Amino acid sequence: MGVHKKLMDARILLQQAPLKKSGHNKFAGYSYFELGDFLPTINQIFARVGLCGVVSFDKELATLTITDTEDSTEIKLTSPMAEANLKGCHPIQNLGAVETYTRRYLWVSAMEIVEHDALDSSPPMKEDKVIISPTQGAQQDIPIEELRYLEEVAIELIAMCEQGDPRAALVKLDEENLDNEQKIALWTLLPSKVRSALKKAKEM
Repeated sequence: MGVHKKLMDARILLQQAPLKKSGHNKFAGYSYFELGDFLPTINQIFARVGLCGVVSFDKELATLTITDTEDSTEIKLTSPMAEANLKGCHPIQNLGAVETYTRRYLWVSAMEIVEHDALDSSPPMKEDKVIISPTQGAQQDIPIEELRYLEEVAIELIAMCEQGDPRAALVKLDEENLDNEQKIALWTLLPSKVRSALKKAKEM
């Protein structure tokens, strides 16, 4: 059948599963899928269709390798690693937060898990320090090395917001001293729920 066909079948089976969101960001007022909300179901589906998924980490990249257990063909998805500086956490906790978020991000991407929300149409902020109007094609003129760095910053901002600390994310964003082009590109990397959380924090 092939790893690509099996992955497509697994995605369809997951879409039919009654998943429930247990994560809740009280600050921004939205719910989201925790890793534990969908990973056990994915494991059951993978066992059924003949796939195996393994996440590995090195200093620069997190990699999700999905392997066909019959012919050993593979699909690899990667995400840059980033450092988190969550309030009140020691280094090991910060590392755990980054790895947990990155695992969740990779699985959401691989299985095309969609989290619908009504925040996409939120009006843009007028402050100069945060560019919040997503622009199509904003990443096209960014060098690949620079874009990878912006992806790392985005992961850290998302982790902070999902830990309920969007103010720390705003401080981190200001400390980066990005130019307008970089800010626009970074903003397009953030989920709408995180953009909304940053907007609300900025308005307070």
